[in-house]
Amino acid sequence: MPWRPDKANRRTLTATAAVAGAVALAAAGCSSSSSSASNQVAASAKQTIVFATAGLGTEGTATKAAITSFEKAHPNIKVSILNLSSNSTVAQQQEEHYFLAGSSTPDVVYTDVIWPATFARSGWLANLNKFHPNASAYFAGQWATTQYHGGTYAIPWFINAEGLYYRTDLIKTPPTTISQLVTDAKQAVAKDPSLKEGLAFEGANYEGSVTAFQSFGGQLGLSNLANINTPANVSALTFMYDAIHTYKIAPSAVTGWQEPNVQAAWQSGQAPFALNWPYLFQLSEAKGSSLAGKTGWIPFPSATPQSSLGGDDLAVNAKSTHQAAAYEFISYLDSSAAQVQRAVTAGDPPAAKAAYNSALYAAAPYYRQEQAVYAVVTPRPVTPVYPQISAQLQPMISSVLSGQATPKAALTGAAPTVAQIYQTAK
Repeated sequence: MPWRPDKANRRTLTATAAVAGAVALAAAGCSSSSSSASNQVAASAKQTIVFATAGLGTEGTATKAAITSFEKAHPNIKVSILNLSSNSTVAQQQEEHYFLAGSSTPDVVYTDVIWPATFARSGWLANLNKFHPNASAYFAGQWATTQYHGGTYAIPWFINAEGLYYRTDLIKTPPTTISQLVTDAKQAVAKDPSLKEGLAFEGANYEGSVTAFQSFGGQLGLSNLANINTPANVSALTFMYDAIHTYKIAPSAVTGWQEPNVQAAWQSGQAPFALNWPYLFQLSEAKGSSLAGKTGWIPFPSATPQSSLGGDDLAVNAKSTHQAAAYEFISYLDSSAAQVQRAVTAGDPPAAKAAYNSALYAAAPYYRQEQAVYAVVTPRPVTPVYPQISAQLQPMISSVLSGQATPKAALTGAAPTVAQIYQTAK
């Protein structure tokens, strides 16, 4: 299965702004509704709900299969799919088009994990606390992305997390420290001439560099935004620079690498270590892969291991008059059976912890390893102004990796602006 842009883009907020021309939707599909959200239709009534979602190939097929099963179990509720772009930025703008129009549809929307706070702040999402969702059913890091000012404005759908891949045939014991990783990478390259680099990671000037920085130990929690110029952040940026220029385990080309470049380096057998997302595990273990049975995946071994969180949540339109049925549908998509089916057929790791069970492991044993990475997922700042903050972090990281600024100087320069942006959300 080739790399699919929707896999990576749906966990990031791409920096490309020149997509306005692609977001135009048929005006007939977004007529404003005068229906009050308080005029709710009971879940038991005969009705049709609209689900706005992105998904190509196996993801789209998995969604349609889940809808068929849901409709069979709930014959009174029909689900109509509103297809969104597989590009995360365009899909976000498409959803905002409906919200701004005051439309009562779509009823259910998929959201990247970095969108709910922004949408909730605008009053576009229904507070789902009235349905009493079970927070303990999900990984804590992803559940945090659904929260805004005490309300629950989304429910996790599938999780994505960035971890460290390693070749088990070359690295017999996974590293537990950064120094051990550096040593292992150097030794592996010295012994095997087919290896071109010791570590592959995303270093281009885009959102992927921010998640890499976070996975390497960068601290970006809300409590850190008042001053990002911290020893932990200096350490994470220093490692990213040193990996290229000092340790020379990563090529200078990583300053322009995104997920497909990392994937290519890993799948071609050129690197014993690679930082990437769980879709790569499925590809590595696929029939015919030269890496089958040779792949391990762990949190990056920083002082306090953490994994940058990606993935998708599901939310309900605040103007929808079908909120009960919408929540019924979301609950079905998060059932163990539906989550396992999607994980096996589309490669989307379950957000519901109960789905990590014998049925999943029998069909796809590699999911057993993945829980260690999901257990330490850390969301990017859950704030409506995260896009503006990320726009400051991306060039800051790029300036360090290219040698234009030291980690300390780059953080010192960016810290006041990040703090000022964060204050606007309070």
